[in-house]
Amino acid sequence: MTTHGHGHSHDHSHGIDPQTTPLRALVTALAVTGTVFFAEVAGGVISGSLALLADAMHMLSDATGLILAVIAVVIGRKAASSRATYGYRGVEALAAAVNAVAIVAVSVWIVISALLRLSNDETVDPHVMGGVAVVGLLANAISAWVLHRQRSASLNVEGAFLHVLTDLLGSVAVIVAAVVIYFTGWHAADTIASLAIAAIVAPRAIKLLGASLSVLLARVPAGYDIAEISAALEQIPRVCAVHDLHVWSVSGTEALATCHLVVNDDFSTGPVLDRAQEILHEMGIEHSTIQLEHPGHQAHETTCTEHSHRD
Repeated sequence: MTTHGHGHSHDHSHGIDPQTTPLRALVTALAVTGTVFFAEVAGGVISGSLALLADAMHMLSDATGLILAVIAVVIGRKAASSRATYGYRGVEALAAAVNAVAIVAVSVWIVISALLRLSNDETVDPHVMGGVAVVGLLANAISAWVLHRQRSASLNVEGAFLHVLTDLLGSVAVIVAAVVIYFTGWHAADTIASLAIAAIVAPRAIKLLGASLSVLLARVPAGYDIAEISAALEQIPRVCAVHDLHVWSVSGTEALATCHLVVNDDFSTGPVLDRAQEILHEMGIEHSTIQLEHPGHQAHETTCTEHSHRD
């Protein structure tokens, strides 16, 4: 028995407002990143710096990721429909996963190139290398500032911010290497800097990939405990059991929930439903779909409880 005739007004629109996603911040970061990419490629070729080229390749992967992010946001702005009842925000998680895979691949390329260079006596021009890296540092600082203010609005923006932050740290590594080469002539500093960039980038990309896959696999979002939520719902007066409880996210930022509450007698179910949604709201779940039923009804259902809590 699903009851909707209770006294309070609840928004049951599954489509999450896509206007909260800061498209302007992503486009600004994309413009800055694209400009710095071309500058670093030119500077890397002229100076012979592998670290600068490595940072440029990371910039390219970031630019590609930002393009995917912008496309995902545009698609995500499509309203929910009868064919996509949750809207299209899930596309952002898919774009973030593709972005993470690309960055891991670039990190592997950087490491292989650096190891191959260790056996060669490569020379680097620290003046061009350092100058371009300073420009990259300033540009990344601007992008990081723009995205930082909006990073909690979307998994895409959070991923973009982390990438820009690692770009910024990569620029710092290149500058340090350029200074070392200028004062000591130790050109291996360039190779070491490229390895440092890879070491900074790869773990964050793997973390982003894990977060994206969790959304795509409809896993319980971090910070939510199914047992704790179930126990809280079971404390509601007249509720004797909770089953088929699911918590997931379609965007990586908002949590959704569905569950069945078994009530022990026939009475006005409005207060039970109101209290259940209030508890979920207090736990950070803004949207929920709750079915109220009497004992014995579960025998007539096909549920996935047995398959949803084994891990």
